[in-house]
Amino acid sequence: MSDIPLRDPFILADEQNQTYILFAATRGDLRGPNGRQGVCAYKSKDLKTWEGPFIVFENPERFWADPNHDVWAPEVHHYRNKYYLFATFTNPTDTIEIRSDGIPVVLRGTQILVADDPMGPFNPFDLEKPTTSANWSALDGTLYEEDGKPYMVFCHEWVQINEGTFELVELKPDLTGFAGEPETVFKTNDAPWVKRMDVLGIKYRGQDIPGFVSDGPFIHRLPSGKLICLTSSFGENGYSLSYALSKSGKLKGPWIHPQEPLLTDGHGHGMIFRTFDGKLMLTCHFPNANPSRAVIYEIDEIVDGIIMKS
Repeated sequence: MSDIPLRDPFILADEQNQTYILFAATRGDLRGPNGRQGVCAYKSKDLKTWEGPFIVFENPERFWADPNHDVWAPEVHHYRNKYYLFATFTNPTDTIEIRSDGIPVVLRGTQILVADDPMGPFNPFDLEKPTTSANWSALDGTLYEEDGKPYMVFCHEWVQINEGTFELVELKPDLTGFAGEPETVFKTNDAPWVKRMDVLGIKYRGQDIPGFVSDGPFIHRLPSGKLICLTSSFGENGYSLSYALSKSGKLKGPWIHPQEPLLTDGHGHGMIFRTFDGKLMLTCHFPNANPSRAVIYEIDEIVDGIIMKS
């Protein structure tokens, strides 16, 4: 995996073909057949040797997002006999508001796409607008089913609201759109380890923003019945990965946060999958700089969370 430059890795363990599929955004000279950005995939039987890249989606020419802008955080879920790609797209020329400090907030959102095969081709349900709210800067949508209903958990971006949030919304049964209104389940700075960007000396577009970054939700149910939501943000030791815990076992929480993150020093935006021989694995990107790579760690579950396997 050290040869594959990527951020925000997502690995689908395809049981039918006993194959691991790593999804990533196209980067640099790697583009779709029409020269536009998109999503690619790599395949492996052992998580060590990877075949690819294979283009599974290319931005349409006529699309609400800029077809040449990088796609962020692609992930693929098998749900009711279809495969659904959740990915973040951006239109840098569509300014949805101007902050009081003069910084423009552009349209960014998660779009849901569908295919019959995990290797695509994936097609968006809507070419005119994102699945998330068209007046929000939103990102990093993920899928989770609770009590037979599909939900998206995603982030309302800190650049728009300063205190980035993790949002929950019910989806229509066919995942073609929202079945309700988003609600905030927690703020990223509810976690005591998360620090403000300007306090850390990290600028956005050359300016200080008193904001807290919210990134990378992923939902996992523990054997205890409780839920964890992976989170990423910035702390004293840089970009870091942690999780929030819902002791109720419900997406609405309430969610509590550990004092310290799980991984620091540039680890972030992770997800959890199980190998075909039953091992529980966490993958995330590292370092939080170019070039970034996917790393994989074995983890253990405890009553109230996860720990790195010694």
